[in-house]
Amino acid sequence: MTASPQKPAPVKRQAAPKRPKAPRAARKKSNPAPIPPRISLFHGSLLIGVEYLGLLGIAMVAVVVVLGYSAHRFSGTGFFNSYLPFAGGIIGVVIGAILLLILWQKLRKWLQRYSLLLPPALVLGLALLIVGLAPPEMFSRAFLYYRILLGGKEEASRAALTHQVYAAYRRLDPAQMAKMVSQAGPYMAAIEEAAAVYGIDGDLLKGLAATESSFLPRASSDGGQGLFQVTKVPAAATTAVNRLFPPEQRLLTDVRYNAHLGAATLRHYLGEMKGDLFLGLLAYNIGPANGGLRFIMEQYGATDFITIQPYLMQLPRDYPIRVLSHSLAFRVERQEGRLLAYEEGKNAARIQALGIPGLR
Repeated sequence: MTASPQKPAPVKRQAAPKRPKAPRAARKKSNPAPIPPRISLFHGSLLIGVEYLGLLGIAMVAVVVVLGYSAHRFSGTGFFNSYLPFAGGIIGVVIGAILLLILWQKLRKWLQRYSLLLPPALVLGLALLIVGLAPPEMFSRAFLYYRILLGGKEEASRAALTHQVYAAYRRLDPAQMAKMVSQAGPYMAAIEEAAAVYGIDGDLLKGLAATESSFLPRASSDGGQGLFQVTKVPAAATTAVNRLFPPEQRLLTDVRYNAHLGAATLRHYLGEMKGDLFLGLLAYNIGPANGGLRFIMEQYGATDFITIQPYLMQLPRDYPIRVLSHSLAFRVERQEGRLLAYEEGKNAARIQALGIPGLR
């Protein structure tokens, strides 16, 4: 009996290798953001520079405003009422600045996906918005408080003197001042020219002429001549002026020559007083008599306008205040088109925002 042939074992088919599944995110239809075009290294650096300069400007303004108003709000000597809240405010400013910088970096990356121009454009737009919408009075007051915070005793004295100028402006007779402004008309060109040549504020020079001659050039009993009542001019100032005028025009009665001598003399005394406007004007008024103001200050050990005043019993101690109040009147009239009454409405804040001519 023969054995039946065995059937061959069925061959197992190998399953085809499974393809790896694509990630779920890849299976979805993607819509990537547009890729901004490449720019040169120079233009990229320029955009970054504009952006960060704008941020720096905004930050500096914010620091001045916040610290200025905080110092004014918490001024005093109490630990819990003044020192502690002010210190807490500074810490809050630092923390707030860090958080804003972090948020800006995230926003910046998102903006750059669409255009590299967006971050600097947004920064510049924000800066312009702040400048355009914020009242100038707010910045001027904040800056004043900030200067007092950092300047200490010296800045406090300066602030007191500026308020003496505002008070003197408030006492000016409007009708008389309007008449003086009208009388100044024929001499404006000569004064502006002299102011430009010697780097002096034009309104300051007008206030000096108003105080000296009321824009009625004449010879006075004390030897003063012309618009600026020139008497003894420092040799250096005379030399500087004479370089610009031929001999036949070097007449104290000539308005241009007189204005140049007045401006050069004031510039000389401002340099001698290291830029102190109040002392420079006082030195102009005293002139070289008794050795001049510098000698008088050394004699009595005075260091500034406040400490020299008690020793000037025979001299007009308020002379710089009068000059600056007249200068302020000319600035107000030029900027506003009319003289403003200091005590009406918000005029005080507007006038203070204009600033006193020549006083930085």
